[in-house]
Amino acid sequence: MGLATAFSRAEAGLDAPRIAVEVHLRGGLPGIAIVGLPEIAVRESKDRVRSALVNSQFEFPAQRITVNLAPADLPKEGGRYDLAIAVGLLRASGQLPDALADMEFLGELSLGGHIRPVRGLLPALIQACSDGKAVVIPSANAGEATLLRDARVYTADHLLQVCSMLRGDLELEAVQHRPPAQPQLTENAFRLVRGQLQAKRALVVAAAGGHSLLMCGPPGSGKSLLAACLPALLPPLLEAEMLEVAAVRSLRGDAAAYLQVGARPFRAPHHTVSPVALTGGGRVPRPGEVSLAHAGVLFLDELPEFERRALEALREPLETGEIRISRAAASHVFPASFQLIAAMNPCPCGYHGDRRSQCRCSAEQVRRYGARISGPLLDRIDMRLIVQPVPRSLLLARSEKNEAAGQEGEEIARAVSMQRNRAGILNARLNVKQVERWCRPDPQGIGLLERATDRMGLSARAVHRCMRVARTVADLDCAQDVSAAHVAEALGYRQLQG
Repeated sequence: MGLATAFSRAEAGLDAPRIAVEVHLRGGLPGIAIVGLPEIAVRESKDRVRSALVNSQFEFPAQRITVNLAPADLPKEGGRYDLAIAVGLLRASGQLPDALADMEFLGELSLGGHIRPVRGLLPALIQACSDGKAVVIPSANAGEATLLRDARVYTADHLLQVCSMLRGDLELEAVQHRPPAQPQLTENAFRLVRGQLQAKRALVVAAAGGHSLLMCGPPGSGKSLLAACLPALLPPLLEAEMLEVAAVRSLRGDAAAYLQVGARPFRAPHHTVSPVALTGGGRVPRPGEVSLAHAGVLFLDELPEFERRALEALREPLETGEIRISRAAASHVFPASFQLIAAMNPCPCGYHGDRRSQCRCSAEQVRRYGARISGPLLDRIDMRLIVQPVPRSLLLARSEKNEAAGQEGEEIARAVSMQRNRAGILNARLNVKQVERWCRPDPQGIGLLERATDRMGLSARAVHRCMRVARTVADLDCAQDVSAAHVAEALGYRQLQG
């Protein structure tokens, strides 16, 4: 009889609990049983491991084999345990020395013994690095490991290479830290936008404080073009944010494409997107668009056309910066600290209030169209702006050099630095206590805010959001205190009432 243990990592959202792969050989009718809540892909690993061992010139034990994946109450899925099962089986049968107990193994085996890449590897590497463990991974997953500092990660293409390493005959290639290249900032993010001075200013304020923004205007007024300018205004990703963004993408299987650039995500799902695709879910919960936009921008064009359940699901991440997906077996939390930028028409035909075109909608149709966005969701949007069409004379005029072009990035970077030095986070994420401490206006600003609250019918949440926006305006002015002028500008970004 033989007993051996190898270690791997499970996938549980962004968590990666350590899994002990225990292999026991005993007398009896030859066969292999895998226990510990394995899914179908895990149960099928016995056939992959058998063929990989035989084709790699190892002896497959003709004994009764029991493989236990502990802890037993945690569901296991995917082919990531193949390599650990093969190593444990070779150790239990005496074909490999029982050494390097602090090493973990992740990878799917082909029938010929080659090690295939697995999805969701980066969260496992982050956790293993935090626990001080060394990890062997497929060479095809090496790109994800380059994001980690001081990690002991080794790559292999074939089971024979791993076995030679365990015998001490071969040293596997270690992955070196190589952060993604930062994107080159454009000199003028608004170089394609004509006019729209108020909308440009609103985007600068939104970028500086991480605020959500809703733009309402007729077709052709430039809402989508303005939203596309926002990523160029945002500061580069911090290293911690970069790891979180790459980990979320790793769970979706597309981390390698993202690792080449350090730009913030920009997601723009179509209005036909389902609630599950937007927020995440499935039998095995996967991150949705709100998590893929983490630390970046989620742009929702034609906001009233989205399904009501999908829009209401945005309320939790807008408030907390994360999304919780609960299933019968487990509950997973994914990061969703995104910046919401939304656009909508004022009515079904789109021309309500437009001086150039005649609106064909009745007053009731206009009311019903606006009512598709609930009051609680609208209350959670920091800034709301009416975007007017650009005059044709300005649209067709020859462009002139703007001496102030390109200064927005410097102003935003300076304001972001002030916020991080003050609270460690952007103004949009301040809690109530922090708002009272750092965003409270001077006496004149308080008086203006009180009068606006009565006249505009602002809720307590809306008042706090106005104070956050006013604090951002003050940061752009490099002001220590929030004045009445800053409050007045913040109130100007509440043009849509709901």
